[in-house]
Amino acid sequence: MPEYEKHLYMIVFPINALVASQLDPEKFGEHYTLGSAKHFSGKVIFAELNINFRNPYFEIDEYLKLTVPHEDGLPKKTKFICSYNVLEHVDLKAIEKLFLVTTNGKVLPIEPAEYTAYNQPGLIRIYQEVSPLETLVASTKDQREFGKFITSQKAKGAPKICFTQIEFDIEKFLESNKNKEIFNIELPAVNPYRFYDCIMILKKHPEKLTKTISLGSLLRDISYKFLRHGFWFAAGDELKFFPMPSETDLENKYFYWWKFVR
Repeated sequence: MPEYEKHLYMIVFPINALVASQLDPEKFGEHYTLGSAKHFSGKVIFAELNINFRNPYFEIDEYLKLTVPHEDGLPKKTKFICSYNVLEHVDLKAIEKLFLVTTNGKVLPIEPAEYTAYNQPGLIRIYQEVSPLETLVASTKDQREFGKFITSQKAKGAPKICFTQIEFDIEKFLESNKNKEIFNIELPAVNPYRFYDCIMILKKHPEKLTKTISLGSLLRDISYKFLRHGFWFAAGDELKFFPMPSETDLENKYFYWWKFVR
């Protein structure tokens, strides 16, 4: 019977689940998007956790014991450990690498960075919460402050969160819709009038720091090309950042992923 290395994967999008697998990250991403009709048709985001990570909430050891090759010698592709409240019980230090999967199964690995992006105070940013929430939010908080804010209050937050920033020219949107009765916006499934109202409230009322634009995730419809900076995992003051590679690196090092991004 062949021996396969075991992996712990946390799926971040489109669901949040902890999975054991004998597939390497490239094969896991391909299997999840293309290899099984019962899984998913669309982009997938997942992270590899340190194989030694343990939390009493998860029965990791028990499921790893069950993650063994099939009788025909093929590796066990997925063994779901948990599909509820997963990120909330994962130590951010255990997240070793993030993977972005295209709809045709191409996988981009992203290493964590020691720094995080920082913009000037007061700049309005558009954040897409990825997991466990899926809210689209406009905020004048930078990424570190936004992550701390969302994970420190219960009304519209969570103990831990993964989020990204949408690349969107707000001033261009305001100018292109100036004096028009019918507004247009390039973000899919976003009400342009609601978006406009949220932006104007933040501009006119500095004491307002965040406004909810819409519920539900843009990640199902928007290209990876429209994500700014990368992805953040936050838990209070703790922040783990996975930066998107530069366009030069994407074209030179990850061409076979980049050419399939839509």
